[in-house]
Amino acid sequence: MSLMPVAQALQQLLDSARSQLAQPVDELPLEQALGHILAGPVVAAHDVPPWDNSAMDGYAFNAADVAQARTKGLPISQRITAGMAPEPLLAGSCARIFTGAPLPAGADCVEMQENVELAEGGFARLTQPVHAGQNVRPQGQDVRVGSQLLAAGLRLRPQDLGVIASVGLARVAVRRPLRVAVVSTGDELVEPGDQLNSGQIFNSNRFTLIGALQRLGQQIVDGGILPDDPEHTRSRLRALADQADVIISSGGVSVGEADCLGQVLRENGEVSLWKLAIKPGKPFTLGSFANTPVLGLPGNPAATLVTFLLLVRPYLLTRLGCTTVEPTTFALPAGFDWQRPGNRDEYLRADFVDGRILLAGNQSSGVLSSASKANGLVLIPAGSTVNQGETLSFLPFTGLFD
Repeated sequence: MSLMPVAQALQQLLDSARSQLAQPVDELPLEQALGHILAGPVVAAHDVPPWDNSAMDGYAFNAADVAQARTKGLPISQRITAGMAPEPLLAGSCARIFTGAPLPAGADCVEMQENVELAEGGFARLTQPVHAGQNVRPQGQDVRVGSQLLAAGLRLRPQDLGVIASVGLARVAVRRPLRVAVVSTGDELVEPGDQLNSGQIFNSNRFTLIGALQRLGQQIVDGGILPDDPEHTRSRLRALADQADVIISSGGVSVGEADCLGQVLRENGEVSLWKLAIKPGKPFTLGSFANTPVLGLPGNPAATLVTFLLLVRPYLLTRLGCTTVEPTTFALPAGFDWQRPGNRDEYLRADFVDGRILLAGNQSSGVLSSASKANGLVLIPAGSTVNQGETLSFLPFTGLFD
């Protein structure tokens, strides 16, 4: 069986995600909406700013009075601070004004206080020319009423919440998070804190996956550990399919005697994607059980991490209607040699240090500690070798986990 290229597999995953029913819409207060996906566009109901205002501390003038203001000066007729509703500017006068304060009717420019001399009798004299519009932030400079601020499908960031708040909206319509069941497979697994007997290992994948899902803001259904028993696997999958929108497993998706999850999917469910040209992560599987999608990740810890970041994350975000799911990628020079061309795209755990990409320790698919030492992944395309200084694609973890 030939290996499917990663790009083709990702496209199939995204097509599958788009074919699923859209998640329900919730209306959340802004303070709870961070990281959620907008269900519809946000349209401005107000101008921002709502009126002309001063860009700095200084004095508000009418440009027609500038000549007089530069010779004998103008009387200061009022003092305007942010939050005040000023009176119209008296003809032939100026106003003391502070940053963000509304410009009074009749004024059309502001001079910073450093360029204004105060004379006896409460007069202000300009020391240099000013022109209409100077140091004034006009009404609607940032946002115009009726304009679309944010498009549906955006994953809300702190600055987006600030923009929504700036037009007076306290709540926003977002897609409800997915209910994601997480299961681990294998008789050899025990949970941290339990007794570790001969031949057993602690279950690290559960915590990697739950942590990654928490970063994405999804609802987690903890499916525990599946023993290497087909009937038990069938029963647990049936129960989880009733509770979750998608099931994510680690391990058990190959064709070995103990790989019960893959066996059950083939016998009682469906497998639509299996064996990818990716390292680590070749046995990655897309299937379904009781009409619930199952994403089967390899059991090796580094392979679990890599396939979640490159395949599962974009699938989940697409299910939520997110329009931008591709990871941030930088073209950067290699600080290492790689003379082992393979037949799969290889994603190595790496650091970006002093302008170069460096490998972060052991690259075995069973070694997770190198991922903790890394700050991203570097792609070695199938069939490629690398010499120091050659440009490679670097994917920082900051763009892969958020």
